[in-house]
Amino acid sequence: MSLLLADKNAVIHGGGGAIGGAVARVFAREGARVFIAGRTQGKLDTVARDIAAEGGRVETAQVDVFDEAEVEKHAESVAATAGSIDIALNAVSVLHDQGTLLADLSVEEFMRPVDGFLRALFITSKAVARHMGGERPGVILTLSEPGSKLAAGGILGHSVSAAGKEAFSRVLAAELAPHNIRVVCIRPHAVADAPAAGSYTKDLFKPMAAAAGQSVQEMLDDGGMAHGTLLKRLPTLSEIAETAAFLASDRAGAMTGTVANLSAGALVD
Repeated sequence: MSLLLADKNAVIHGGGGAIGGAVARVFAREGARVFIAGRTQGKLDTVARDIAAEGGRVETAQVDVFDEAEVEKHAESVAATAGSIDIALNAVSVLHDQGTLLADLSVEEFMRPVDGFLRALFITSKAVARHMGGERPGVILTLSEPGSKLAAGGILGHSVSAAGKEAFSRVLAAELAPHNIRVVCIRPHAVADAPAAGSYTKDLFKPMAAAAGQSVQEMLDDGGMAHGTLLKRLPTLSEIAETAAFLASDRAGAMTGTVANLSAGALVD
């Protein structure tokens, strides 16, 4: 069988994280040359060792995603080295508040995910887009959450940032389509095995789990998150990574400006 991403060059911001690392491993397995960037070199090195051990091609770079000049410089370096950027994923995490109601929420807590996630998405998308498209199809993948559509208390900043990421992806798809660049947003729910893989969600969900007298893993496995889905389970890192590889491939070439719902049925679009 042919590899999904043979001869593709992929940049993953947040490539040392749980989702970013899982996607990087699958992209490399499917033939892509992977460039992973992030703040923590040790995490990037761990992912790179796994990829190299399987015979994949990977390069790492310590990059501050909020430093626009630094991100631009990295994208230019990748394009010069590889000849193009064909795929990009922003998997950067921003620790934020979930569970605090409006009366007790500060404006800083509200704005932290809105400014953090959208600023990172804007900076990385702008940096890679100028090196994509034309004769080689380009794909920008983004990540959102069910909070984009949920009506529930205590997730004001989270919900607004998630809805903003989906709106950003939709509008960017319209803008970049004439340049042969697709934009697809992936919307997983809380990821069942992400905390064990070092995800920031271990700290994010800790207060809610403690309030329910559970560990974070118990809350994910046996609590209301899984039972609130149609499948009665949460998505896994493998499912997200495998879906991302398909969406980034030419086999999904007619998909753009849309959201791939990986919430296990927490939302039914």
